[in-house]
Amino acid sequence: MSKNCLGKIRSHYSRLSEKERKIADYILNNPEKIIHCTISDISEDLNVADATVFRFCKRIGFKGYQAMKIALAAEIIEPIQQIHEEISDLDSEKTIVEKIFHSNITTLNRTLNLIDEKTIESAVGLLLSANRVYFYGTGGSAVIAMDAYHKFIRTGIESFAFIDSHFQIMSASQLTKKDVAVVISHSGTNIDTINILKVARKNGAKTIGITGYPKSPLAQNSDVILYTSSEETEFRSEALSSRIAQLSLIDALYVNVMILNKEKAKKSLAKVRDAISETRM
Repeated sequence: MSKNCLGKIRSHYSRLSEKERKIADYILNNPEKIIHCTISDISEDLNVADATVFRFCKRIGFKGYQAMKIALAAEIIEPIQQIHEEISDLDSEKTIVEKIFHSNITTLNRTLNLIDEKTIESAVGLLLSANRVYFYGTGGSAVIAMDAYHKFIRTGIESFAFIDSHFQIMSASQLTKKDVAVVISHSGTNIDTINILKVARKNGAKTIGITGYPKSPLAQNSDVILYTSSEETEFRSEALSSRIAQLSLIDALYVNVMILNKEKAKKSLAKVRDAISETRM
């Protein structure tokens, strides 16, 4: 993922149209503001069409506005390593705890800055209209998928998740155009995960991807894509850091669905609580 967004704008500047230069000047002069803006915010401020902003992003080398915003955020927000998060083997236990918490907080803030309102609305809309929702992920992402299933089983929407990748691809082969597959992969390049995505799409299912890389196969081939942002340190992998952001995105989708599907969700939640009560003393 290229982080040189501002450099790309400057290098293309002389070849931009008048409207494109207007957008370029706006971004160059307000980079920190841009990472909190939707494409509609920019088009409204500049009195240009959303499509003009989108074409500008393509012109300077990005897939779209969201991909440009991710690159811009990565460029202007200080890396986690420079915000006290570089962990040393000389650190005390308490210091390591503090650095891990700071890292998670930074990951959440960076991811929040990447969230696009229309994208979230699209994801929630797909989930609400789904006949069945399947959550997919391998390795560490399988745990996130299971957590998503643990939550969404309360919504009243038929939900499923499997740890085993063979079970996952078998279930994907049974999806229909009325179903939704939520596919989770930090790198967006895991072969098993991408195969599951391909099978789901082949069967007509709508897909929601969660990843950290806009140029990955998962991002390029999902109907709706949600991005996380994280950094890697010597003792902590980037994928481990992204886990907290993935869980938070799942929580946000779940709560939105529960609110918009209130009556059905209330009945389902009551059944779950009643069943669970039987396991307690």
